[in-house]
Amino acid sequence: MKLLLTDANSGGHLLLLNDEQHFDHFFYGRDGTNKYFTIVWNRGDQQRITIDGEQFDFPQQTILPLMFNQSFSFERSSDLTAWQFNREFYCIIDHDSEVSCVGFLFGIGTNLFINLDEASQQKLLLLLNMFVSELNTSDHMQNDMLVMLLKRLIITVTQLAKSEYIPDMRQQNERFNIIRKFNLLVEGNFHNEHSVNFYAQKLNKSPKTLSNLFALFDQKTPIQLIQERIIIEAKRLLYYTDKSAKEITYDLGFEDPAYFCNFFKKHTSFSPIGYRNKKETEKREEITISGE
Repeated sequence: MKLLLTDANSGGHLLLLNDEQHFDHFFYGRDGTNKYFTIVWNRGDQQRITIDGEQFDFPQQTILPLMFNQSFSFERSSDLTAWQFNREFYCIIDHDSEVSCVGFLFGIGTNLFINLDEASQQKLLLLLNMFVSELNTSDHMQNDMLVMLLKRLIITVTQLAKSEYIPDMRQQNERFNIIRKFNLLVEGNFHNEHSVNFYAQKLNKSPKTLSNLFALFDQKTPIQLIQERIIIEAKRLLYYTDKSAKEITYDLGFEDPAYFCNFFKKHTSFSPIGYRNKKETEKREEITISGE
């Protein structure tokens, strides 16, 4: 089942996919213009999900939020329920709150696999049925009703994520919001800004204060997060595009291809070309196995 609502005035899209045989998203390619945020619920057995060329376990009865610029595919998409929406439907780019597109679910800078207990499963199933009903009801209130339902879904999933990933309620304060805002700044500027100083100035903090804050929350250091985001993007470009290593060097704000090559190899143990060849070999092997 695939249901779609399009707001002709705003260009907003809301999609609900349930038990679809073919569900994936390729940002660098077919779906580059569909900048959909995704909340996907695995209602079946544990399966594999491939995110930007890397495989992860997707446990049973788990929810996973995915950013619009992530590419992903599933081992068994027919076991999934997914909600997809763009900023035009729900989010305002500069609206920074916990339940917006720059909130906890989509601004934490890591993949959140959120476990669902029985009560949470029933709550989400009720929401799913309400979405189906509203998407099949075409009237002047449909858009407003679906925006309210989507906000309710995001709030519910956010609460579950926080209880799992930040169990100490005392940590849900402005200090943690600084980490969230740092990740959002990195997401918007990593192509050109690679130094902690830049982000510290934007947050009106010193680099040392930022480092101490990240250590307090058992996070990676600020420079590690910046470099990790650059590597993720480099891997995406190598895996999903035909851009040369030299083109990727300049795309990611490096001036010297040799320096970028050494930077990439330091973090992955592969040269850019070596990584691309490795992934192409893996894809061929998967195709061979699936065809047997």
